Amino acid sequence: MLRLGRREFADHELLVMAVVNRTPDSFFDRGATYERDRALARVDQVVAEGADIIDIGGVKAGKGEIVDAAEEIRRVAEFVAEVRERYPDIVISVDTWRGEVGRAVCEAGADLLNDAWGGADPTLAEVAAEYGAGLVCAHVGQQTPRTDPHRVAYDDVVTDVIARTVALANRAVGLGVDRRSILIDPAHDFGKNTRHSLEITRRLDELVATGWPVLVAMSNKDFVGETLDLPVGERLCGTLAATAVAAWLGARVFRVHQVRETRQVLDMVASIKGDRPPAVSRRGLA
Repeated sequence: MLRLGRREFADHELLVMAVVNRTPDSFFDRGATYERDRALARVDQVVAEGADIIDIGGVKAGKGEIVDAAEEIRRVAEFVAEVRERYPDIVISVDTWRGEVGRAVCEAGADLLNDAWGGADPTLAEVAAEYGAGLVCAHVGQQTPRTDPHRVAYDDVVTDVIARTVALANRAVGLGVDRRSILIDPAHDFGKNTRHSLEITRRLDELVATGWPVLVAMSNKDFVGETLDLPVGERLCGTLAATAVAAWLGARVFRVHQVRETRQVLDMVASIKGDRPPAVSRRGLA
């Protein structure tokens, strides 16, 4: 059972985490939801399209303008409070690596701290424990926040992913985070080249076998673009193919930009696996 905020999710449920970036320079939407009104409209849209989790971010993952903790808090904390008031039961996640930001957004109503930088600030897990929030434990190898990998190498990338994420998850439990509210994330592209991310996807069942629920954030990333030699705006089909594979191999949460399309893929996979009945079943019965 996965517990996030006020919600509990059965083991067979596949969850869509919708990206809402409060940044002017995000790699995919180029700042389309930086302004408050557009961000709220985006939240309304993704909830209508079937999102289970709203993931709000205030700092671009890659290189760009310097954003200190105070500015990150300004971008996300008040917005979290607005989303919480607007949708009392939706799971609200915040994409941050900073404990100071984590504290501010938990006080504003966040349910989940999405630490995409693998414990760069160890106090973030302490904040999750203090506020009863969930925590995403991601693998980034030796990378520091907002840096790109350069000729990174692993003896076995999946073994490294498992070792580091499970260690972070166990540390969080030791600090008092509810183990039912912890996810591990192989973090495609972060601290990895394209071949690493493809191998992680192919062997995702090994992460699932750890017993920790697995989150994947593959949406429109460079490993998809390089595999198909496509720019950011043309990576949806590749993303959905990777999504279907990850869902079949046991991933639970999918952080995405295109919610409606992802929801359909996940529902189809769930039905093929026998975890979801068809929405209608008339063929051959008339």
